[in-house]
Amino acid sequence: MKITLRPLGNTDNGVTKELAERIKPIFHCPVETKTGFSYLAHAYNIERKQYLSSSLLASLSALPRERDERVVGIADVDLYTLRLNFIFGEADIVSDTAIVSLYRLRQEFYGLPSDEKLFMARATKEIVHELGHTFGLEHCSNMKCVMHFSNSLADTDWKETGFCDKCCPKLRI
Repeated sequence: MKITLRPLGNTDNGVTKELAERIKPIFHCPVETKTGFSYLAHAYNIERKQYLSSSLLASLSALPRERDERVVGIADVDLYTLRLNFIFGEADIVSDTAIVSLYRLRQEFYGLPSDEKLFMARATKEIVHELGHTFGLEHCSNMKCVMHFSNSLADTDWKETGFCDKCCPKLRI
């Protein structure tokens, strides 16, 4: 089993590589970065000024991959689904593919000074959360568990990077 992070659009490759290093010890498997794709316009909704996550997930799922490879697209654009105003990420458990948006994880989005450490912690949690879905986990009621649903950035900040005692044994790794 292996995890691949793919930067999408204009996402910084350095950020993607650092995130790969952060999730490697959590899943105890090889984690690498590969080239993603830069064309995101097909997923853009001009009225919302956001990108439809399912459209980007479909494009990501279509890329060639190895057997037992989980893929996470890292996008620095604002994502949404048809039922929510915005999302931090989404997973497709059928294709073992996920996407995470960095856009709303930065302090600067909220008019606050940059905090790189906090930004990377948030991004790591969101990637681990979406990967958890690809390993068969559902949302967890434990607010500290990484699998707890983040309805807001405060939820992401509150939860930890790891899986709780109930979710960890359920991981299909």
